This record gives sequence, C-alpha cells and structure tokens, in this order.
Amino acid sequence: MDWNQYRFRSLWALPAPAPDVYRALERIEDYPRWWPQVREVTRLDDTSGLLRFRSLLPYDLTATLYEGHRDPAAGVLEVAMRGDMEGWARWTVTSRGSGTLARYDQEVEVHKPLLRRLAVPGRPLFRANHRLMMRAGRRGLAAYLEAGRQAV
Repeated sequence: MDWNQYRFRSLWALPAPAPDVYRALERIEDYPRWWPQVREVTRLDDTSGLLRFRSLLPYDLTATLYEGHRDPAAGVLEVAMRGDMEGWARWTVTSRGSGTLARYDQEVEVHKPLLRRLAVPGRPLFRANHRLMMRAGRRGLAAYLEAGRQAV
C-alpha cells in the first residue's frame, strides 16, 4: 500500500433539480462563494484553473485542475489534477426523486512534502479532514442553490 495515495467517495443528496446542481458544479470559479474550504480559484483559461483549499487542519493545498470528460447529458464532470495532489476527480449528477444525488469520486497521490512525511501517522486525520470538507461543501451548495431559487 502506498500511504500517499487516497481514494475518496462522497454522496451529496441535494434538494434541487439535477440541471441546477450540474451548472453550479461546473462553475468552479464560484466554489469559494459556497464552499468555505475552497479559499481561492484562479481561472487560467477556459479549461483549467488553480485552486487553493484548506479544511480544518492548518495547511493549504494547491492544485491546477484541467478539464477532462464533460458530459452534461450524463451529468459527468471530470478533471485531472496536478500540484500538491496529482490524480483525478469526478462529479456524477443524477436526478433522485424531486432532488439530486451528486456523487464525488477522487483518486489522488499527495505530493506536498509535509503530508508525505506524515503519511502513516497522519492518514486518519487527513481522511477525517477530507470528510469535514465534503460535509461543509454539501451544506454550502444546498444553501447556495436554495438562495438562487429564492432569488428567481
């Protein structure tokens, strides 16, 4: 087992239509408006951007995201990641009743030196940190979508 490799999956049940969720997730430059741990997004061009994020633990991670597979009809958004983490992440958005299920899958290898040095003893904390970030993201996106519906 490589202690610097991580595989994550999160499921977000959201009370909004799937097309609205997909549109919010594809606008990565808006993530800091609703996801507290996404501290900064800098668009590099139409298909890439630099993200800086931090959850509970006191370290920032930065990664350049490059658009990969994008299929609005199937609800798929996928990016390749390079930087403090290298790998990929994918959103799959599907209708579920009157709302949406957004599934997030990610496979990365950590390159940030501090995280590599602490890979074995820190792994449970790093995984918990990720869970907290994802929980806050779900709550933030739900509130953002609700505010958007009320504004219409």
